[in-house]
Amino acid sequence: MPGGKRGVQQDEARMFVSAVFACPADVAEQVTHRGRLRSFARAAIILRQGDWLTLTFLLLVGRAHALLYAAEGQMVLLHEFGPGDLFGALGEAEAARQDADVVAIDDVRTLTLDAGDLALLAQQYGCIGLALSRMLLQRLRRTTERMYERTALSAVGRVHAELLRQARGGDAMTIRPAPVIADLALRVATTRETASRTVNALERRGIIRRDGDCLTVVAPGRLEEMIL
Repeated sequence: MPGGKRGVQQDEARMFVSAVFACPADVAEQVTHRGRLRSFARAAIILRQGDWLTLTFLLLVGRAHALLYAAEGQMVLLHEFGPGDLFGALGEAEAARQDADVVAIDDVRTLTLDAGDLALLAQQYGCIGLALSRMLLQRLRRTTERMYERTALSAVGRVHAELLRQARGGDAMTIRPAPVIADLALRVATTRETASRTVNALERRGIIRRDGDCLTVVAPGRLEEMIL
């Protein structure tokens, strides 16, 4: 039975790899064969800042955050990882130093590969190389956007921007489930109190509305004008 369950997991991982890298089944089989499935419980530290790594992690299930700690002790969200994202050593020929703690936000399952093996596969198969390039460009754009907002916007403005971003990514300008205040504050590098006051003020003005476990942006135009 354990062997059968592992076989199912390998099949699921192979199909996932094929979708993520947009590669044929035989190439996905090579990637999966070279990797190892690993599971991490919610709140587990997957990687620690300062670790020397030679492994790449492909996130299959769950979410993870890359977290830094500022000089004054404040936690800073560096990256968010979801299914299909990579973290760890990304193609380095030698061991790379991990730049942040990576913490499991949910129960997480990954496919772990040697970074050198992944780099070799990228050289051999254009689909993998192209997918890696796209992933890294998307991460660079997200990081640049986050850096700009932290530099150019006030803390309140960053809360407004994050709520609008999440609503636009949902259905009918609705965030489902409603964002947790502590998580919202972490995303925009502010205090929980500031995030809470900002959300409450928007709700009082009728710009957002809570419906059960959802939060809807009722007036996206007005919210966008408040991003300062």
